[in-house]
Amino acid sequence: MAILETINSPDDLKKLPLSQLPAVAGEIRRMIIETCAKNGGHLAPSLGVVELTIALHRVFNSPADKIIWDVGHQAYAHKILTGRRERFSTLRTLNGISGFPKRAESPHDAFDVGHSSTSISAATGFAAARDLDGRRNKVVAVIGDGSMTGGMAYEGMNHAGSLDKDLIVILNDNEMSIAENVGALSTFLSRTSSSEFVYRFKKNTETFLKRIDVGKGVLHVARKMEESFKGLFTPGMLFEAFGFNYIGPIDGHDLPKLLETLESIKKFNEAVLIHVLTKKGKGYKPAEDNPSLFHGVGPFEIETGKVVKGKGGAASYTSIFGTTLCKLAAEDERIVAITAAMPEGTGLSGFAKEFPERFFDVGIAEQHGVTFAAGLATSGLRPVFAVYSTFLQRAYDHVFHDVCQQNLPVTFALDRAGVVGSDGPTHHGAFDISYLRHLPNMTLMAPKDENELQHMLTTAIALGGPAAVRYPRGNGYGVPLDQTLATLPVGRAELLREGSDGVLLALGTMVYPALEAAELLKKDHGIGLAVVNARFVKPLDETLILELARRHGRIVTLEENALPGGFGTAVLELLEQHNITGVPVLRLGYPDRYIPQGDQRELRAMLGLDTPGIAASVHTFISRP
Repeated sequence: MAILETINSPDDLKKLPLSQLPAVAGEIRRMIIETCAKNGGHLAPSLGVVELTIALHRVFNSPADKIIWDVGHQAYAHKILTGRRERFSTLRTLNGISGFPKRAESPHDAFDVGHSSTSISAATGFAAARDLDGRRNKVVAVIGDGSMTGGMAYEGMNHAGSLDKDLIVILNDNEMSIAENVGALSTFLSRTSSSEFVYRFKKNTETFLKRIDVGKGVLHVARKMEESFKGLFTPGMLFEAFGFNYIGPIDGHDLPKLLETLESIKKFNEAVLIHVLTKKGKGYKPAEDNPSLFHGVGPFEIETGKVVKGKGGAASYTSIFGTTLCKLAAEDERIVAITAAMPEGTGLSGFAKEFPERFFDVGIAEQHGVTFAAGLATSGLRPVFAVYSTFLQRAYDHVFHDVCQQNLPVTFALDRAGVVGSDGPTHHGAFDISYLRHLPNMTLMAPKDENELQHMLTTAIALGGPAAVRYPRGNGYGVPLDQTLATLPVGRAELLREGSDGVLLALGTMVYPALEAAELLKKDHGIGLAVVNARFVKPLDETLILELARRHGRIVTLEENALPGGFGTAVLELLEQHNITGVPVLRLGYPDRYIPQGDQRELRAMLGLDTPGIAASVHTFISRP
């Protein structure tokens, strides 16, 4: 019987002899590889922290001791060791276990995560609450070096250091976030010439000097000498400036060393940062060789590492965006591209190769990315910030304050708008219409297909003000692509189908399902519906919508966004502004709750946003007296 089958909690792990822990690490890796090969998932990050996770649960007493994982990409081994081994095969599937830590899933998941750089702030809150309550449990934040490119990590460290709390931060340094890390911090962290000995030496020296009463002056000089020497060779100086005692770097795959270090640190009552060096993808050669690909990967063949492709067909919206931007940039030298640590995920890898001096990867720092774009725009450039819808939420104030208020020509290419699948509620692009459409000066649009995406990107860049184009994850429809790019008339919708019994106002990904539902209702029930490709959320095509409202008397809005504050709400506001009464409106979109993980098709069916669901809802609505 596999050793792992005997582990249903961290207590079971603690009972094993040390000699069996390497075998446990190997079994965990096999389980992670086998599950990700079937379901997809964040393979490389989790493989890199297996030994670290074993050491954490061997030394600390979760859930009394709190372990907070940053982002949660690396928490698969944690899930396996904390009672979810038997359900691990359901990872990232509908009604299965989440790919990220979730408090509702296990008491060992101290904090819900999915976005970067939050762990230190949350851990500081846990530590402060513990002290107020008079408890003595340990609090540990595990953060990757990629997440350390996000400013919030330093906000948390600054506060934690000033509070001088009993807090442990483990910096998991694999020199990557999703793609390779960028920036000065990455270079600084790579200076690796320190050890736990430095920390012990400093503390012992201070104690000795105090005991022989040589005076504060000598102690101050000794401290300065030690800090100067250490600062020349290691990143310890940076973290100690924040009030943390620095230990490391240590080998994150050396279990005895990890256990020894954590046991020692457990006795301290100060803020400590442990710098741990790991290899992303450790134990699976394809992931070690290509950690960026295997950071978040779809199903793959274990033997070869070859990613299992879909059935082929149309190009993805992401790739069409990247190709179109390169075409536009070749004709307009003002165009520059920005990403927040995701050149491949946002389709900008080709742009980076073709126009390296006009490409900027700002790291996991969306706030900085937006204001950086604003600075570029004030200098006459046309910045395009390609970012997942869910991650632009992190920079909302900067969109409002730095871009829209100054009416600057920044284009936001919002990838992954709508449900994204197995990453679940932290990653669904469910709110961008709601948080962008109320901002003055913003133009907001969504294409019905990949060809229209080309023209919308062209339109956005040409506008001369803030604009956002939202488009989904996945492949397009395979429609012919126009070779000549053109601007669209701003605020003009497209009437695709006539009808006399009502009108379907569809946005973006809902246009083709709306057409199919209209055809189905005509065939099965004789209901004739007009269908409109809305194109623009802001500004709306007021003339067409008001005309159709008066002519047809019934309106259905369709969108892949939260209903509160969404496209349907904009239509209701328009009718109210023009005193249009007696026109029933049915709004179809996401309900006022977080959408779970699952396949995109499963989720759309569950939400009633596939063709049969739309047809059923519209039939009920139209059939009302």
